[in-house]
Amino acid sequence: MDNLGSWNAFVQAAEYRSFVAAGRHLGVSPSAIGKSIARLEERLGARLFHRSTRSITLTPEGALFLERCRRIFCEIEAAELELSQANEAPRGRLRVSMPIADRLMMPVLSAFMRAYPDIELDIDCSDRLVDVIEDGFDAVLRTGEPNDSRLMTRVLGSFRKRLVGSPDYFARMGTPEVPEDLLRHHCLFYRYPTTGKLQLWPLFRDGRDVELDLPATLVCNTSAPQIHMAQEGLGIACLPDFTIMDELRAGTLVSVLDDFIPFSGTFRVLWPSSRYLSPKLRVFVDFVAEHLDLAPVRG
Repeated sequence: MDNLGSWNAFVQAAEYRSFVAAGRHLGVSPSAIGKSIARLEERLGARLFHRSTRSITLTPEGALFLERCRRIFCEIEAAELELSQANEAPRGRLRVSMPIADRLMMPVLSAFMRAYPDIELDIDCSDRLVDVIEDGFDAVLRTGEPNDSRLMTRVLGSFRKRLVGSPDYFARMGTPEVPEDLLRHHCLFYRYPTTGKLQLWPLFRDGRDVELDLPATLVCNTSAPQIHMAQEGLGIACLPDFTIMDELRAGTLVSVLDDFIPFSGTFRVLWPSSRYLSPKLRVFVDFVAEHLDLAPVRG
């Protein structure tokens, strides 16, 4: 713990670029700052500052150490703030980005708002890939694997992709028995908003991808048109099972080729790792994890 005083002296000196200003900020003499940093350099075995009679500048080692010290002090500050607010009622604005998955998310969000009326939800419903930190979100809900080391994550459940069409469509066009049968069917495709690429249908045989140039009857960047067109008997769509649970239960959509689609994805909530879990964020993460209607994660 004694090191924290030396680290703080170093950080203030680096921020102000002056032992005098750092000492004034900390209420000690410039010589005390200088001695503290000298002891720190001796302990580390590295020079942290280039010194002249007029100024001080960081060495490369000093710049690296400054970045680490800032992170440590941010974590200490966050820990103190988290503990000080631990007993506070969750309240305030909570910015959340999530995919357009109304049937999955809306019942959960409605229940959350009733349970925590002092939390103001600011929801961005979009399939675009947002930058959680740069765009200022407290949390995001997304499918797939995380690829940003700046984020913490909690898995909420799993889902499967399903190839679905209406009973009337299959009665007219025939039910595909193998992936190659899809070549003579009408296919309703999803286009990723961020990349503009069509979503590949996850067809597998004997552990290998089945690559087919499928005919595209419809291309759209949200799932709602796919569901509607499939129910109207206009083709086959590839959709996450959580978007079509009601239709599958009612029989207005039926799935085909399940044995060729072993893919299982994950649904997760992510938030900036540098941000402590405030009461409002903590209850949101716990509430969504408890109430989201998804299959358990497969081991």
